[in-house]
Amino acid sequence: MQIGIVGLGRMGGNMARRLLQDGHAVVGFDLDAGARAELEIHGGTGKSSLADLVNALETPRTVWVMVPSGDITQSTVDALAGFMSAGDTLIDGGNSNYKESIRRAEELAKHGIDMLDSGTSGGIWGLENGYCLTIGGNKEAYERNLPIFKSLAPPESEGNLYVGPSGSGHYVKMIHNGIEYGMMQAFAEGLELLEAKSEFGLNLAEICENWRYGSVIRSWLLDLTADELKEDPGLDQLSSYVEDSGEGRWTVDASVELAVPAPVITAALQMRFRSRQDNPMGGRALAAMRNAFGGHSVRRT
Repeated sequence: MQIGIVGLGRMGGNMARRLLQDGHAVVGFDLDAGARAELEIHGGTGKSSLADLVNALETPRTVWVMVPSGDITQSTVDALAGFMSAGDTLIDGGNSNYKESIRRAEELAKHGIDMLDSGTSGGIWGLENGYCLTIGGNKEAYERNLPIFKSLAPPESEGNLYVGPSGSGHYVKMIHNGIEYGMMQAFAEGLELLEAKSEFGLNLAEICENWRYGSVIRSWLLDLTADELKEDPGLDQLSSYVEDSGEGRWTVDASVELAVPAPVITAALQMRFRSRQDNPMGGRALAAMRNAFGGHSVRRT
């Protein structure tokens, strides 16, 4: 099957390679000429504009958009809509807000273009392990493009799941990422507690390796953590500064909108905010209040 891919960064490029390995014809566009050249090394065809990419595809076309969420996604979808035709399919495989995906699908439908929103999980390991895909939109469009989804998902798996109408694929991925925040925070807190019990001299790398086998908390996250601790037992090469890419915030927003409590995910998101602060006002205010009402000692800068 032939497919166009817009965005040949690490994840988009790896997806293109996986599709090529499974016999699909891939035409790719990226502003970076080096990324286009890399695609051609692996057997794909690089194009220097969106118009050239669309024109190189046989109808009905399928174009997979793999760019960061927000304005870039919107401008890319708008541009592609001007070149694509009724019966074509546009797939947004990035982490877009599901509300935006619903709106974009409605706009494209006016032109007869199907949009599928595909939550895509797998990161930099997707080329080797395959991707977990949760797909929303017109089910007939999903079925037309099933060979693509099967090639990207792990073999013999339910990794390419159709979940429902437009927006649902990105909604499921959003919740997935919110759960990920909570799991990561729990592992982080547990490791900090282990390290704090200094009189035991605990070896965190060995403990994580032990937990990987038979433990109820065994997981891929634990596997990756164990590997990192083997390379850097104290994780001394890293800063504790942790970014968030948006999905955790949207998950908390959904919790408020639906009045469904999500205290673990919310707290995990708040901890990421705290990690990026240096001597924050809130902490200074607490110190000031304790000193003011109780005369407790404080540390001065």
